[in-house]
Amino acid sequence: QVQLVESGGGLVQAGGSLRLSCGASGRTLSTYGMGWFRQAPGKEREFVAAISRSGYSTDYADSVKGRFTISRNNAEIAVYLQMNSLKPEDTAVYYCGARVSSVAGREFYEYDYWGQGTQVTVSS
Repeated sequence: QVQLVESGGGLVQAGGSLRLSCGASGRTLSTYGMGWFRQAPGKEREFVAAISRSGYSTDYADSVKGRFTISRNNAEIAVYLQMNSLKPEDTAVYYCGARVSSVAGREFYEYDYWGQGTQVTVSS
C-alpha cells in the first residue's frame, strides 16, 4: 500500500505560479509511473500531466501544455507539478496518482494509488 500526499496548493491570482509536490511518506516512487489529475466542482476528474518511471517521457493535456511541467527528483521521493500562467479555469482539486508500471497513462482507472488532493484556486 502506498499513501500519497500532495502539497503546495493555495490561492493565487491569474497569471501566477504554484508548485505542487507529491510524496509517499519517505518511500521511493521510483517504481511507479506518476500522474497528476484535477477535479473541479461538478466535473469529472481529468488528466493533467504524467511522467514515466524513468522520467524520460512526459505527457500533458492540451489545456496545460506549455504552462505546466511535471518532473521527478533524482532521489525519486517526490513528483512535482510546476504550474505557470495560471488561469481561473485551472481552479480544482489536484490529485497525484501512482501506477505500478513503467509508463504513465491518461486515464484515472490506470492508476493504483491516489492522494487526498490539494486545492488550487486561481482568482481573476
